[in-house]
Amino acid sequence: MPTATPEGPESSGSDLQEPSLDEQIAAYQREFGDLDPQVEKVVSALGRLNRRMNVAYGRQVATLGISNAEWEVLKTLVLAGSPYRMGPGELAKRLGLTPAAMTHRIDRMAADGLVTRDRDENNRVRVIVELTDEGRTKWLEAMRMATHFEEDLLQDLSAEERGVLGELLIRVLRRVEHAQPDAGGRLTDLD
Repeated sequence: MPTATPEGPESSGSDLQEPSLDEQIAAYQREFGDLDPQVEKVVSALGRLNRRMNVAYGRQVATLGISNAEWEVLKTLVLAGSPYRMGPGELAKRLGLTPAAMTHRIDRMAADGLVTRDRDENNRVRVIVELTDEGRTKWLEAMRMATHFEEDLLQDLSAEERGVLGELLIRVLRRVEHAQPDAGGRLTDLD
């Protein structure tokens, strides 16, 4: 039976498992001698952590009957503040989607009662997407689930270590945001 380690899953037999970080870095160094193993360990660990967390969050929101893509819309509307409404163009821009992909997503969510889409009373040409009570309830349930998952994820770190890790990650994030200011969205639509 495969067992998980902090570096990654180990496998017995012919299972095709992702190599451990150490195995990955050794292979990279073999093929590309200029690699800094410390840098590669950090960025590879962040990449794997991000991917696994996205899968975990996706599984959680799926139990609520929503997708990660729908969760992103709910979150964006909540972040806008009460009354939790935005135009579809602004939603698309914030999520890095094309207008067509955003329309498709809003259609699904409106059919499921998570958002409404109405004409702006002050400008009948403008459409407003608004979070419904059902959408806010789903968002709150997802937040409760995520909070438990995240607390469990960081349970081995002291409060001081969590603070240091948070500050270090923010420094790295700022560097990426400075170097790639337009990289907040996606390269292609995911739905």
